[in-house]
Amino acid sequence: MAEYTDAQCDGAADDMPKLSDGDDDVDNDEGQWLEEEEEDSPPVNVTCLFCDRLLTSVPAALQHCADEHGVNLVDVIRRHNLDDYGYIKMINFIRSTKCAASLLTGLTDAPLPWESEDFLRPVLQDDPLLQTDPEELCEDSSLWTGPSSGAESHDALQRRAQAAEDRARSSEEALTRAMDDLHKLKLLAQGLVLNAGTGKAGNLGSVAELREDEDEAYFGSYGHYGIHEEMLKDKVRTESYRDFMYRNPDAFRDKVVLDVGCGTGILSMFAARAGAKQVIAVDQSEIIYQAMDIVRSNQLEDKITLIKGRIEDIKLPVETVDIIISEWMGYFLLFESMLDSVLYARDRYLADGGSVYPDLCNISLAAVRDAQKHQEHIAFWDDVYGFNMGCMKKAVVPEAVVEVVSDDTLISEPAVIQTFDCNRVCLSDLEFASEFSLKITTTTECTAIVGYFDIFFEKGCGNKASQPTADASTSPAEPAGRNS
Repeated sequence: MAEYTDAQCDGAADDMPKLSDGDDDVDNDEGQWLEEEEEDSPPVNVTCLFCDRLLTSVPAALQHCADEHGVNLVDVIRRHNLDDYGYIKMINFIRSTKCAASLLTGLTDAPLPWESEDFLRPVLQDDPLLQTDPEELCEDSSLWTGPSSGAESHDALQRRAQAAEDRARSSEEALTRAMDDLHKLKLLAQGLVLNAGTGKAGNLGSVAELREDEDEAYFGSYGHYGIHEEMLKDKVRTESYRDFMYRNPDAFRDKVVLDVGCGTGILSMFAARAGAKQVIAVDQSEIIYQAMDIVRSNQLEDKITLIKGRIEDIKLPVETVDIIISEWMGYFLLFESMLDSVLYARDRYLADGGSVYPDLCNISLAAVRDAQKHQEHIAFWDDVYGFNMGCMKKAVVPEAVVEVVSDDTLISEPAVIQTFDCNRVCLSDLEFASEFSLKITTTTECTAIVGYFDIFFEKGCGNKASQPTADASTSPAEPAGRNS
């Protein structure tokens, strides 16, 4: 979470527009308008790829191509592993060349006749086939392939329509939540720009209000269930916490444990099962209410106390705690991390001789050659639908992306650029510059620098080697976690 100076924030409380809570009339009217538009939209007319026949839907057109022309387009997509661009090129190639259907069934793997970028230009305006996701076609192909008449086909179309309606409803709900968060962030940014440098000294109220608004958007994103599902499925990290606590019961037995940013409460329940006397779990987002139900469902409410709020704003029911646990790490360790809140809790509540877990972590860099990702992110700009957008590279290259990196793309030994001890590190230590060098192990072109982090549970685990193995790592050489 970002920190702002008084000069940036001063006076913002008076001039900043009130943030929407996502329930205003404009959003509701827009949602109602969208629903009505969908209900009143006319039926789709899809021209067959191989004749002049007009069909009433994309599934009907695909069924027609299979029945009348002997071409299953889903088979073609799968056989040649076509991505979105490949699929678009294929459709435009067929329409522009008016090729026979038999051409598609006799194609070899390479080269494909539609590889030219010229086939990215649509032949038909608003072609429904170009507006269809090929991945979705492959997933739902069972709903339209097969006999084209009778009750079975009608039922299949009904199932597909219902599935599409369910996906649309789910996507609309997710979009509404995301737009709400984006709206809050835009207003926050607007307030910062309009009020920068115009404030009055000593007005700390505006700083407090900005922090509250900023946190509302940040913690609001953690109120969405999908992000917690993703974190729980990150077995590399979750199991490292579990294994550490279960294998070191002496470190937790009869201890008071604080879980900062508890989410669904998984770490709190690990600590309770490991023998903690009391666990205090704190989270600002709405997920805390589900965590309460989860704790009760597992009969741990006598050991775990859940509190909603920012750790900086609440008062714990105890003066000190023996252990602080938190899954605070962000991408590249520090990006969008909660470490500042963990350090506040450490300085405010941790008893003498207590410990923060994980206690050690480091950040590393390594050189990579990945021609495919370089093509997708950098060379892509050389030819975009037939236009040269190479000037975009200057803006794109400095911008980091989050990717899963394969270990066979590494072309250097890693270099550790920073190490933190969470029991001693200060906030000022988190802003750093570090010189490094990479020892190249393969003579080839370097297309990217990958950054990753390792975490360690050192204290309370006995003496480890001078070069310990990471308890959890996002290194490309380790099982897939969240590599960046």
